[in-house]
Amino acid sequence: MSNTNTAELNTANKSRFKTLDLVYIAVCAALIAVCSWISIPMTVPFTLQTFAVFFAVYFLGGKKGSIAVLIYILLGAVGVPVFANFKGGIGAILGTTGGYIVGFIFIGLIFWGAEALFGRKLWVEIAALVLGLAVCYAFGTAWFMIVYARTKGAVMLTTALGWCVFPFILPDLAKMALGIALGKTLRKVIKM
Repeated sequence: MSNTNTAELNTANKSRFKTLDLVYIAVCAALIAVCSWISIPMTVPFTLQTFAVFFAVYFLGGKKGSIAVLIYILLGAVGVPVFANFKGGIGAILGTTGGYIVGFIFIGLIFWGAEALFGRKLWVEIAALVLGLAVCYAFGTAWFMIVYARTKGAVMLTTALGWCVFPFILPDLAKMALGIALGKTLRKVIKM
């Protein structure tokens, strides 16, 4: 095989892997959207959205997982009804619960940073997801309190946490465990 053919083959393989990466990213962004539609309406709806975010970030890794989350958010921002209760548009993001949606980006970015610093060790990945979730909660709660104060009046931090965080901690940890388990299994099968 000549050097030209080898170079062409290497280029084709790199393009193929980039194409596969794009497909995986798109599928994970779509999964987040579908999982957000499975919800129980409340002040902050109970959805499977966080499961899909954890799965996407764990399965794809920090960089590609963050891109999948960002694509999901951008789709919603331009009006595609990908958020809970089939909502979409910039108004959904700028609403009281929009900070939690934007906060999903922190889950991916923290995972990406931890992965870059410490590698893909299970304890690092779990710690990064837990830290990312905590940052998502903090950012989303601050956002909720600001928007709520502008539209309905001031709300105490303990009240906001009672509405928006405390009921979600155990379900989100269970969704995280499920996302890790499925992501780990799928990574073995697909050899990511």
